[in-house]
Amino acid sequence: MKTDIEIAQEAVMLPIKEVAASYGISEDDLELYGKYKAKLTDELWEQVKDRKDGKLVLVTVINPTPAGEGKTTTSVGLGDALSRLGKKTLIALREPSLGPCFGIKGGAAGGGYAQVVPMEDLNLHFTGDFHAITSANNLLAALLDNHIQQGNALGIDTRQILWKRCLDMNDRVLRNVVVGLGAKADGVVREDHFVITVASEIMAILCLAENMEDLKKRLGRIIVAYNYGGEPVTAEDLHAVGSMAALLKDALKPNLIQTLEHTGAIVHGGPFANIAHGCNSVRATRTALKLADVVVTEAGFGADLGAEKFMDIKCRMAGLKPDAVVLVATVRALKYNGGVPKTELKEENLEALEKGIVNLEKHIENLQKYGVPVVVTLNSFVTDTEREYEFIRRFCEERGCEFALSEVWAKGGEGGRALAEKVLATLETKESHFAPIYPDEMSLKDKIAAVAGEIYGADGVTYAPAAERALKRITEMGFGNMPVCMAKTQYSLSDDQTKLGRPTGFTISVRDAYVSAGAGFVVVLTGAIMTMPGLPKVPAAEGIDVNEDGVITGLF
Repeated sequence: MKTDIEIAQEAVMLPIKEVAASYGISEDDLELYGKYKAKLTDELWEQVKDRKDGKLVLVTVINPTPAGEGKTTTSVGLGDALSRLGKKTLIALREPSLGPCFGIKGGAAGGGYAQVVPMEDLNLHFTGDFHAITSANNLLAALLDNHIQQGNALGIDTRQILWKRCLDMNDRVLRNVVVGLGAKADGVVREDHFVITVASEIMAILCLAENMEDLKKRLGRIIVAYNYGGEPVTAEDLHAVGSMAALLKDALKPNLIQTLEHTGAIVHGGPFANIAHGCNSVRATRTALKLADVVVTEAGFGADLGAEKFMDIKCRMAGLKPDAVVLVATVRALKYNGGVPKTELKEENLEALEKGIVNLEKHIENLQKYGVPVVVTLNSFVTDTEREYEFIRRFCEERGCEFALSEVWAKGGEGGRALAEKVLATLETKESHFAPIYPDEMSLKDKIAAVAGEIYGADGVTYAPAAERALKRITEMGFGNMPVCMAKTQYSLSDDQTKLGRPTGFTISVRDAYVSAGAGFVVVLTGAIMTMPGLPKVPAAEGIDVNEDGVITGLF
């Protein structure tokens, strides 16, 4: 079998103008980045904004395992399959971060014969959106430190600076740094920190902003520090909004590319789901809904993170309503959850499957709590057996879920036909009664308890003293009506990544919290989750190269 990058490099892409034309988008409504990438203009939105929305299908997944699940592969393959069935379909995805590309997780273009292309461009610099976000983030940091250096008229307490610098790379040594060393002219000495760009509040703001006016309002509300009187200091106070917005002017526009089968893909924004809200931009999703009969979108990591935040944050803020959810799993991943080592996953093991399928069961229950119909799909592997498939099929149907096998990795859209038919049948026969799992007026602690109890299955929540103080302060500042964005490990329903399956008898440990006033949510830090990841012992970067003809190798 060819590698993902070999398949992508052999693909015959259509000029993006032709892909756009199939959705009624004229060349005047595109800002071209070469032949195969384009941004969608603001004028396009004005033309289509009053159209009726298409159907919205969310693709999510069980807790990720080393065995692999294939959420993005499924999203792309499902989109191609729906196109084959005559539905005008668009796929709405997140942009990949360079951190995991060069680390351990990999890119986010899909896999096999279910990919978006050009995959190298997408996984590397793409249209520069992440660079713009990084620059805007660090401009605000520079203006903050310069204000302190130039007399500190706002009385900023350097012991209470919240704003962190960012970099779109896994670089653990930047988690905690000291800045301002040297002469007096080199700034005030203080402790500082870096987060990965996808964890920056500006990434979340870009993905939730409706337009430039909304973007600027959100940027202005960013709390960067507190003054000596304990009052918040904002980006607006630092007169940073205009210049930050100028850097983000083009990044605010959604990007259009295509799949291997020429289905359109609007790829825009990319907050991580374990440390941010994990969804592509509201602008991208809304635009897609006006241009297509069916929009296939995804949310990052497992359904306990990405899907929960899609429902409780993105849909709440944007007024979106998912019409169906596709929940992805693999036989291998379920056996891994049942205690089978990675080296033994090829062997049929119904006992381990029965033990590990409880992870899938919990995610089904969680998604049904939102009132949205669920379709379960299995990414097939050649080592799977018919007895394993049949066991999972019965399990899902007994719980009111449709079930379909997916072979999109090997067969592209044709391999997703059965799944697409199930999805269309669900859209036509089952009604979505979507509602978030908690109301705005609930207290922050009650919201945390709702997510921990209803979604994770925790017995309760414990709070470190720092978290208690932070939540009290955030509430007193008037932000208690915001949704919560839980920062938690993706590998377990609990906040302990070693607890696989469906853990019970555990509590969620909240160590701190802070308000992302511009984004409009409160970030709740649980367990040992890091906002700046590190590289593994053997980073993927060591296997990537480019030859004298400019052809990249080793990128998956």
